[in-house]
Amino acid sequence: MLEPTYQADVVIVGAGIAGLSAAHRLNSAGVTTAVLEAAPCAGGRMATEKVDGFRLDRVGQLLSTAYPELRLTPGLDALVLRPFTPGVLLHSDGRRHRAGAPANAGGARGALHAVRALASAPRSAAGAVRSVPRGTAPLGTAVDQARLGTALTRIAGTPVERLLARPELPAGQALAARGVPARTIDGFLRPLLAALLCDPELTTSSRCADLALHAFARGRLCVPEGGAEVLPELLARTLPPGTLHTGVRVTSVSTTSVATAEHGEIRCRAVLLATDARTAADLLPGLRVPDFHPVTVVHHTTDEVPGTGASLLLDADRGGPVAHTAVVSEVDPTRAPAGRSLVSSTVLGRPPADLDTAVRTHLSRLYGTSTRRWETLAVHYTPEAVPAMRPPHDLRRPVRLMAGLYVCGDHRDTSTVQGALHSAHRAASAVLRDLGATGSMHLADPPRSIPRAA
Repeated sequence: MLEPTYQADVVIVGAGIAGLSAAHRLNSAGVTTAVLEAAPCAGGRMATEKVDGFRLDRVGQLLSTAYPELRLTPGLDALVLRPFTPGVLLHSDGRRHRAGAPANAGGARGALHAVRALASAPRSAAGAVRSVPRGTAPLGTAVDQARLGTALTRIAGTPVERLLARPELPAGQALAARGVPARTIDGFLRPLLAALLCDPELTTSSRCADLALHAFARGRLCVPEGGAEVLPELLARTLPPGTLHTGVRVTSVSTTSVATAEHGEIRCRAVLLATDARTAADLLPGLRVPDFHPVTVVHHTTDEVPGTGASLLLDADRGGPVAHTAVVSEVDPTRAPAGRSLVSSTVLGRPPADLDTAVRTHLSRLYGTSTRRWETLAVHYTPEAVPAMRPPHDLRRPVRLMAGLYVCGDHRDTSTVQGALHSAHRAASAVLRDLGATGSMHLADPPRSIPRAA
């Protein structure tokens, strides 16, 4: 419990990964912090539900083995990342095809993986695999595939500053303007960017899409071992005792104090808002609230092991509500008890009324097996899961509003875990500059919020 007269150098409102990582950076520089969280526990959208030995992420954002801030953020040294099989599986015309960049750094600059069919046996049952003409693939002709490989090679080696200097359009328009064939866009780039950006309509800023492709071509998609909640747990666990206070509702903020419903006024030298965009705007009217991409994650279990291994499976046909799915227990065995498979599937946009039936039918086609006996463990719908990044999108939205008042979160940067952590890095640097506290923290501008792998 906080006493009304409790004072700290900096009060941080919000205990998501942005607020917790900012607290780490400030404490490491000798600045005392108090992190106030209205919810009963820390983490925000990085939450994991535990059901009968399963670990079920609520939003399930994909991470990257090469996100710079995962390496630079104090407190995440013990984080273990579980990578997917390199590349992705694309379901198209009743078959599954593998495409993507090689896993090793040298190969990441090489050509696109050769497309190969994984499910070729014709079947007649509803939702089963059907035969397609030899050579058919969601990436278009062999020439299209070679061009795409060249384009990924080029974007992997392009400096980030040059990507950000390109003209900004909606991603779909930019890809078409560059001469990318429509079949390649719809068969590969659209489902891939939908998985990375939660935007199947490709309305995201082309610069953000380029960064996502740059990341994909250079690294590996992954999930944190143990579930999304591991990130905030690690950050909270290593903060000094008495730093984090949950169940504290902040009702107003100023440059030198915050007012709380439970403990009155708390005085400080600076305030950092690290909440979601809507809560930040409620506390500071005038802050822009972006649009959001809704996300629904549906978790199933079965005693069978669907034959996709540790791959991320995307639907190139858009033949149902599922944008991407994976046997997550094959990627991270800690997420399911022994003898059970955990299949986690993501639905983008507003979910259909008959969600469970529609998802089961779609998954039956994607995996080429009956889902009738699969058990539904949980359905998590988050209407404001991912802030939209439509053009014009400022990748460096100001984190310093005025001396003593700061804001951070994925809505100030890129709408990724990397963006949330990077905005906290920028905000902590700004606070320290204003307070004149150098401590052990390097005050030069931190690395851009650019995922070098996705």
